[in-house]
Amino acid sequence: MTKELWLNLPVKDPRKSKEFFSKIGFAFREDRENPNMVAMMVGKKPVPVMLFEENQLKAIMQSELPDTSKTSQMIISFDAETREEVDRIAELVKAAGGNLFAPPAEIQGIYYGCAFADLDGHRWNVLYM
Repeated sequence: MTKELWLNLPVKDPRKSKEFFSKIGFAFREDRENPNMVAMMVGKKPVPVMLFEENQLKAIMQSELPDTSKTSQMIISFDAETREEVDRIAELVKAAGGNLFAPPAEIQGIYYGCAFADLDGHRWNVLYM
C-alpha cells in the first residue's frame, strides 16, 4: 500500500519559489533538487511538495496547466499551533511578496485563519483549530 504522499505544483521559477517559501518558514531537501525542481517539506511528518518548473511538469503530466490568475483547482491547507502563528505567517507572506487575499479572522466560529496566493497563484490556507 501507499507509504508516502506528495504534491507536484508548477512554478515559473523554482529558485524564487524556494526563496518565498523559505521566508515564511518552510524547509527544503536540497538532495532532491535539480535545476527544474525544488523539494519543499511540509509538516511534522513531512509531506513533500515538489515545485516543478512549469514546462517540466507540463511534459510529465502531458496536459495543459491552469491559468492561476483566472482559476483555482484546489486550496492547500496547513495548520498553525496558535492564533499568533497565523498572524505571523500572514505578515511573513506579505513581506515575501505573496497575496494575502483573506487576512486573519475567525472562521465559522471554530477556526482562526488566513489564506494567501503564492508567487505562482497557488492558494494556501492557514488554520488554527
